[in-house]
Amino acid sequence: MATGDVTARPASDAGRAVAAVWRIESARIVATLTRMVGDFSLAEDLAQDALTEALQQWPSDGVPRNPAAWLTAVAKRKAIDGWRRRERHDERIAAIAHDLEREQDEATDALPWDPDAIDDDVLRLIFIACHPVLSREAQVALTLRVVGGLSSEEIARAFLVPVATVQQRIVRAKKTLGAAHAPFELPPREEFRGRLSAVLGVLYLIFNEAHAASSGPDWMRPDLAREAIRLARVLAELVPREPEVHGLLALMELTAARFPARTDANGDPVLLADQDRTRWDRSAIARGRAALARADALGRGRGGYALQAAIAECHAVAASVEETDWERIVILYEALGQLTPSPVIELNRAAAVAMATGPASALLIVDRLVASGQLRGYHLLPATRGELLLRLGRTEEARNEFAAAARLAGNDRERSALELKARG
Repeated sequence: MATGDVTARPASDAGRAVAAVWRIESARIVATLTRMVGDFSLAEDLAQDALTEALQQWPSDGVPRNPAAWLTAVAKRKAIDGWRRRERHDERIAAIAHDLEREQDEATDALPWDPDAIDDDVLRLIFIACHPVLSREAQVALTLRVVGGLSSEEIARAFLVPVATVQQRIVRAKKTLGAAHAPFELPPREEFRGRLSAVLGVLYLIFNEAHAASSGPDWMRPDLAREAIRLARVLAELVPREPEVHGLLALMELTAARFPARTDANGDPVLLADQDRTRWDRSAIARGRAALARADALGRGRGGYALQAAIAECHAVAASVEETDWERIVILYEALGQLTPSPVIELNRAAAVAMATGPASALLIVDRLVASGQLRGYHLLPATRGELLLRLGRTEEARNEFAAAARLAGNDRERSALELKARG
């Protein structure tokens, strides 16, 4: 058991601390344990056992000064105890036990992990979760669960599928990885590119969850966004001649640049048209534009992520909503729709068309999406339709759409904002 100085807190505060640490650090903890035990599923079980112990001890003993290190140390101790029970007394146990004692001594006074330090363990964890023995749906569900820290309910909401379906995918994925004896390492160079697309896809989804949380009390998850960006930077260093890696990094940087202006003092959403652009992070914009330029310099054309980054760049360089090059954004969305057809892309194109040519033409696009049923249950469909109706002066219809969107929204902040619009 880890020992040392702790900060005494009430039981409720300790419970919140456990939840916060797990939400932020779970991917690193599981990644470290996977490297140690060589078994992905066992590593997650050990981490969960440590979390249970924290819920039991922290309310009475206080929260450790370095809670993430405490959880990791406890999980390692449980792994060693398990090996000892199976009489596996070998040199690995002795070496790990020695490291554990040193880590426990350091955990008391050490600062939390540096979020900017390159930690390839998490990236390796993503590559394991994106192993080719898994289906794409299983890869996404497993990575979002373990690396993104999302619950089964949050993943189900993001993909508009039943919770039971997500849970089954995750359980099957863990069993399949165990049966395949998936190694905890980056894939060989000849397999790297084949797995890269899946890795980029899950990093994109993790960042999207950070940009607009599917549920919970906060509209955004900046901590998760920072981790997604950090991993994208690591990936860009590993494969500098892959344009879509730079494209995804550019998209993340340019989008995250708007984070400081996306919420007000109370944490409520502030939409693009109402944002104070002086609060946008100019350094992030510069990094994003540089990453997009690197993608273009490779001369292989723009893929889906680079096209989205180009759209984000249009917003980033505009002094106001009115001065934004909406016609170019519409063209970029059309190109994106041809490359990667999606009803969500079409909905976004409709919003751009509304700014470029007016709400009436955009409403035709949205009504086609409604009729298709492809986005049934997606709260941004009625929300967008409500905005268009409001601009057309059809106020009562708009309110009904906002009310429908509020009923579908899983995020507390977003739901409150939509309910306010519904009330007029």
